[in-house]
Amino acid sequence: MEQLDCVVVGAGLYGLGAAKQYHCTNPGSSLAILDAQSDLGGNWASQRLYPGLKSNNLYGTYQYPDFPMDTEKFDIKPGEHVPGNIINAYFHAYCVEFGINNLIRLNSKVLAAEHQDGLEGGWVLTVLGPDGEYKLSARRLIVAAGHLSEAFLPHFAGQETFGGKIFHGKDFLQHADTIRDVKSVTVFGASKSSWDAVYQYATSGVKVNWVIRASGHGPAWNSPPYVTPLKRWIEELANTRFLTWFSACPWGNRDGYSAIRTFLHGTAIGRIITKAFWNTMDNDVIQQNGYDSHPKTAKLKPWIPAMNVGTSWGIFNYPTDHWEVIKGDNVDVHIRDFDHLSPGKVHFTDGTEVEADALFAHMGWKRLPTIKFLPAGIEGELGIPHFPSKHPSADNLASQKSLRAQVEEELLQTFPILRNKPVWNDKYRPLTEHDGIDAKGELTPYTPLEPWMLYRFMVPASKRFVRTKDIAFAGLADNFSNAINAHIQGLWISAYFSGRLASPAVAAAADAADENALSALQHDAMLHNLFGKWRYPIDWGHKAPSFIFDAVPYFDMLLQDLGVKNHRKSGFWSELWSPYRPGDYKTVNEEWERSLQRAARRRRVPVPGAGGGRRRRQGPQPQEVSPSVPAGRRAGPDAPGSPRMSEGRARSDLHGAAVRLLHAVAHARGVDVFLPRPARLAGLDGRRDLEDCRRSHGAVVQGDDDGYDHDGGAGIGTEKGGAEVRRDCERRLAGDEDLEAGAGGRERQ
Repeated sequence: MEQLDCVVVGAGLYGLGAAKQYHCTNPGSSLAILDAQSDLGGNWASQRLYPGLKSNNLYGTYQYPDFPMDTEKFDIKPGEHVPGNIINAYFHAYCVEFGINNLIRLNSKVLAAEHQDGLEGGWVLTVLGPDGEYKLSARRLIVAAGHLSEAFLPHFAGQETFGGKIFHGKDFLQHADTIRDVKSVTVFGASKSSWDAVYQYATSGVKVNWVIRASGHGPAWNSPPYVTPLKRWIEELANTRFLTWFSACPWGNRDGYSAIRTFLHGTAIGRIITKAFWNTMDNDVIQQNGYDSHPKTAKLKPWIPAMNVGTSWGIFNYPTDHWEVIKGDNVDVHIRDFDHLSPGKVHFTDGTEVEADALFAHMGWKRLPTIKFLPAGIEGELGIPHFPSKHPSADNLASQKSLRAQVEEELLQTFPILRNKPVWNDKYRPLTEHDGIDAKGELTPYTPLEPWMLYRFMVPASKRFVRTKDIAFAGLADNFSNAINAHIQGLWISAYFSGRLASPAVAAAADAADENALSALQHDAMLHNLFGKWRYPIDWGHKAPSFIFDAVPYFDMLLQDLGVKNHRKSGFWSELWSPYRPGDYKTVNEEWERSLQRAARRRRVPVPGAGGGRRRRQGPQPQEVSPSVPAGRRAGPDAPGSPRMSEGRARSDLHGAAVRLLHAVAHARGVDVFLPRPARLAGLDGRRDLEDCRRSHGAVVQGDDDGYDHDGGAGIGTEKGGAEVRRDCERRLAGDEDLEAGAGGRERQ
């Protein structure tokens, strides 16, 4: 049986991003990328590129941060939506650029993954390849197969006599001949894929009857690329830090602006301002689209507020005026419920009918992973969707009812606005409850399942998998900046696998003796996953995470976990108003490597007692971390025994004095002191050092009980001179003149 260090399942945006990051950060490890399709690209694989398919994103926002999409090479211009064939070519070029093209195995579907007993875990995969089934062993597994890979298409009453083609939007390319060969088509659904189908058929002269369920969620939100009175690019609008503050989000405080978020969501006047922001967004898009200007377009006005919409939000990317197409003779819009089919006709519950030579039915997606995980019953520990159990195991996070109730109350107390869930349709009924729809015995988008329960939306939070660290899921957190997300998530997963995250949370949770750390990890996992039920009830709900204005603080959180700064703009105002683009995250890999080098230097240096010579609290010592060095590369100046390391040891005696100097000078200048991260002041010892500093210097020391500034700040002081104090003390502590600001850090002005 073939044995590999890592297997990535899925060769789409996230699978390729995760594979590239693992390959670059673990250059000596064996790696394979498996995909069931005959081409790489996931949703952008060649067999899924239906006519006219383009990205919602404009050029420049759908590209990996470290691999820009060259305009000449890919024949694309700024301001254009990217055609599907160009995105596919871009993915191929990305694989060649980073040397993973020869690691991809196409037409290889992973049927099952069985977890192995033992301290290190690992997986045995059952794969269906071109030559039949085979097994391979993987020490680590990255699942990036996506949650839009297995389409749901029910049985329609009367379909045997209908006489025309019936197909899901996923297979539009395979049925593209209907654009040419049929006279009339019924498009069933209101998602962006349905909009695309209506446009393609109508502009080709085919009569379109567009059916939106009267008992459903209503039409999806769609907008032009530029919105609001300022006509801002919508992808960049969602990634402007100032505007992210208006989104109720439990990880939002990781951006370092907790005070303004508390004001906006925790006070009555703040909530008035927040509601006004979202009402402005609603009204602007509705007015721009001119829904009320025509009886047909009025039927396409969304039923749910914009605040509660996730990534079902589409962006119009058509070469001609789509509104004129809809108002024309080739399109009729029906708000009706399906009843049955008959030869060449679609019938509705109100007794009306329309002619149809084909039925385009974009009915959603199945929500379970396509891989069968073994042993049976392990789904709860993995934190993946599964059927509810009457007798769940204690390690099944989703079944912990008391924690769930506690977390939901915490959410609603922090964000009272979420208590008012929108009622978008008082006649709502799941599609599968209609008499004319038969999905018995089949998994459907409406099947009751336990939700995803992954830490950071990537890894299990159960005791077993926190210990083995041998599986991760990439690409579940969907947003408008998926290319940035794929890049950062890929690096986070590689760091997690190798124990090189700067955040101590995962390492502490893996300690069998530290039940509190594991509980904290599980609390965060449940808090973040249940949030979607209240904030995005349709797009997320109990499905995979889907958010728009919460992406930048999510990136902040992951970068802080990696020990990389999250405030990446050149100044205060640009940080607030300049939108984050892929290029802003271009160097995160290099910054992460440098943070590892600094951490390795500090952990090799003996730490003298701080706080007046008092002994440090005894306990587990931090594991030594050093960056991977590719074969053939000489050890750098920071290797053990090097002159720089010896010099660092000699300077280590300054450590305790520098700590005391920090507080003495701060007190003399009348500034507040914010504790830097533990790695930066290794001599500070949590609660006891906080109390020592208060007693010894009378300075105000702000931090949590663990001595960690969780707002991501490493700045010192609220008055002029604080930044100078910090830089001076950091140089004394580390002996490193080019030391950068701490991970996620910023100076507090």
